[in-house]
Amino acid sequence: QICLSLVKLLFYLAHSPLGSIVLLDFQPRQFVMVDGNLKVTDMDDASTEELSCKEDNDCTLDFPTKSFPLKCSVVGKCEGINEKKNLFNAYRYFFTYLLPHSAPPALQPLLTDILNATGDLRYGINETLRAFEKVLHLYKSGLYLQKRPLLLKDYISLKGFRTVEGEGYKCWPSYSHLGCLLSIHSAEEAAAICNSQLQCQSFIVTQHRTWTGRPLASFQSSWTDLIPDTNAVVYIKRSASSGERL
Repeated sequence: QICLSLVKLLFYLAHSPLGSIVLLDFQPRQFVMVDGNLKVTDMDDASTEELSCKEDNDCTLDFPTKSFPLKCSVVGKCEGINEKKNLFNAYRYFFTYLLPHSAPPALQPLLTDILNATGDLRYGINETLRAFEKVLHLYKSGLYLQKRPLLLKDYISLKGFRTVEGEGYKCWPSYSHLGCLLSIHSAEEAAAICNSQLQCQSFIVTQHRTWTGRPLASFQSSWTDLIPDTNAVVYIKRSASSGERL
């Protein structure tokens, strides 16, 4: 969410009515999330000026660990230097820390491609935004899910109930630091996640949803009594429920 919102912001800056705008003091502290969107808190260090040049050798974009040769345009400006400076700063301050941990395994190769392409400045802002929107579409639609055996049949589902929280366990990446709370596309995906985690014996799907509209599921290592909850459905492994009174 943070990276996509940042890319949308940089897309606007690259195509603003004033021309391509560069953020000269590009630091995480200069941004804030407002209603799920990333916004710049200080525009004092923004500029529409692009580096003047006489030849291509005048257009080297330098960073502490990398340098990129750019072209000198016919009007004597380094082509795309503002856009590329913003994009590489987004890569080194945001993408490298957030993208490797922010998607299901099936989507990780696509995020790795974005990471590598922006890190080498092979992508401009237009291509980067298209790549992010493709990942978002696959994520929201569930098209990233690989065909696999149906596992939900191995669970007992009880609508209108949830389990009393028993012995919990933590997982990564979780929306809660107290347990294992993950977003899912469907109960079938939750069953596959539960089967892949040795500790998991049950999971609860509630009506709480993430910014993409995906429901949240809480995965638990045990279950005891059931309590009414009209907004939840509890799924218990048949093997875990055998011998227990439902």
